[in-house]
Amino acid sequence: MDRIPEVYVIGTACTAFGKKPEIGFKELAREAYFGVLVDAGIEDGRDIAMAWFGNCGMGSFGQRNIRGQVCFSPLVREKLFPERVPMMNVEGGCATASQAFHGAWKDIASGDSQLSLAIGVEKTFIPDGAARTQEIFDGGIDRLDPDEWLAYYGDAGKICGKRFEPGAKRGTIFMDTYAMQAAYHMTRYGTTPRQIATGAAKNHMHGSLNPLAQYRFRLTVDEVLGDREVSYPLTRSMCAPIGDGAAAALVCSRDYLAALPARVRDRAVKVRASTMSGGKYRSLDEPGLSRIAADRAYRMSGLSPSDIDIAEVHDATSFCEIYQAEMLRFCEEGQGGAYVESGATTLGGERPVNLSGGLVSKGHPIGATGLSMIHELVLQLRGEAGERQAERARIALAENGGGVMGFDEAACAITILEKLESD
Repeated sequence: MDRIPEVYVIGTACTAFGKKPEIGFKELAREAYFGVLVDAGIEDGRDIAMAWFGNCGMGSFGQRNIRGQVCFSPLVREKLFPERVPMMNVEGGCATASQAFHGAWKDIASGDSQLSLAIGVEKTFIPDGAARTQEIFDGGIDRLDPDEWLAYYGDAGKICGKRFEPGAKRGTIFMDTYAMQAAYHMTRYGTTPRQIATGAAKNHMHGSLNPLAQYRFRLTVDEVLGDREVSYPLTRSMCAPIGDGAAAALVCSRDYLAALPARVRDRAVKVRASTMSGGKYRSLDEPGLSRIAADRAYRMSGLSPSDIDIAEVHDATSFCEIYQAEMLRFCEEGQGGAYVESGATTLGGERPVNLSGGLVSKGHPIGATGLSMIHELVLQLRGEAGERQAERARIALAENGGGVMGFDEAACAITILEKLESD
C-alpha cells in the first residue's frame, strides 16, 4: 500500500449550474472563491500558498492564456486574495477540475504548502454562438490526426453494430462515442435502453432535490425513453446539458487543521486517496482507464470497493453510470445495467450514486464538474445535503474523466474522501 498523506478538505463551494450568459468568468470565480472561504469558516485567504485554476473554454472568449491570473486580478487588487500566490492553469477536458484538486492535494501531501486552493470555472453556453461552443468541446479530441480516431470508430462500429456517424443528430461527437460504447455493451452483455433510462430517471429525481442543479424536474423511465433521440440508444434526457458554473475546494495539512477552531475541524473531511490515470486507444473488451485509477486509489487508501458508501461518477451520459459501476468494482462486469435497475444506486439504496443529480441533471460546465463532485460528497459526509442526504455515509468516491481517446477518456481522476470521527 502506498503512503497515505494527511490531507484534509476544510471548505468547498459550488455555484448554481445553468445557462448564465449575463455572468462572466470573473464573476463566477469570485462567487466560488468567496463561497469556499465562507464554507471553510476562515475570514480570508491570506494563508493560501498555491492555487490551481481549471478551465477549458475561455480561449473561445479570447483569453487563451493566464486564465486564472486574469480572473483573480480584481480580487488581488481589492486585497481579497493574497498577492504573489502562484496560480497554475489546468486544462484536462471534463476532468479539469479534478486535476486542479489533484494538484492542490499534491501541494499538501508533498509538504510544499499548508493551504491550497483548487477552483474550476466554465462557460459553455454562448447564445447565438453554437460554433464557438462546439469549438470548446472539439478540443477534447485529437485535432492534429483525426484519421486515427475516425479509423478506430469505423472499425469499432463493425463490432458493436452501430456505424459511427458524427453529427447525424444534434449533439457533440462525444455523444456518438458514448452511444457506440452503449451499443457494444448491449450487444455483449444484454444491457437494455430501459436500464440506461432507469439511471437517467433516478438522477433526475436526485437533481430535483438539489438547489444547485441545472435541471430540477423529475422524469419517469418512459419519459426518458420517449425523449428526442441524440444517438441511439441515447435520448436527450440521458445526456448532460450545456451550461455554466464554478466550484472550489480548500485543502490543508494536518498541522494547519489542528490550529483551526473546533467549528472548522469538526467539518473537515480527510482525503484518503487522490489518483489519476491516462487514456489510450484500447480494445473494446479491455477495461477502461477508470479501473486503473480506481485500483490505485483503493491501494493508496487501504480500502476496497465494498467500503464505498456513496459515489459521484462522470455520467456525461446515463450509460456511463452503468459502465463506471463495473469499472469501480461495485458490481461484476456486464452487470452494471442490472445493478442500476435494482435500485442499488438510488437514494436509500445500498450505495447511492450521483445524489447531486449527476451530470445529466446537475449539469456539466466541464471545467468545474470535478470540483462540484467533491462539493457534493463533502456535503454528504458532513450530513449537510438536506433532502437528498444519504444515511450512514462515511466513505465517498468521485470518478471524473475528461477528453476522448477512442473508448477511453484522455484522463481520469479518482478521489476517496472520509468523514472524520468525532473526538
